[in-house]
Amino acid sequence: MEEKIFTEEELEKYDGQNGNPAYVAIDGVVYDVTDVSAWNGGVHHGNKAGQNVSEIIKKSPHGKKVLEKLERVGKLAD
Repeated sequence: MEEKIFTEEELEKYDGQNGNPAYVAIDGVVYDVTDVSAWNGGVHHGNKAGQNVSEIIKKSPHGKKVLEKLERVGKLAD
């Protein structure tokens, strides 16, 4: 199955609000964080789902190691 390509505008719809799933983009890959308790309501330490959080995750204490547990749902358009 071909991976879905998300524009930044499309990704913004996946903000974890009003029943929407919560997706984040990291280094061009879009991940589903809907069922991650730390992203409850689409917000994690003030960061909102539906956005590219590549720079934020590089500075986080856990770094990219948390990505292994997340489901890939597509790619972010260039």
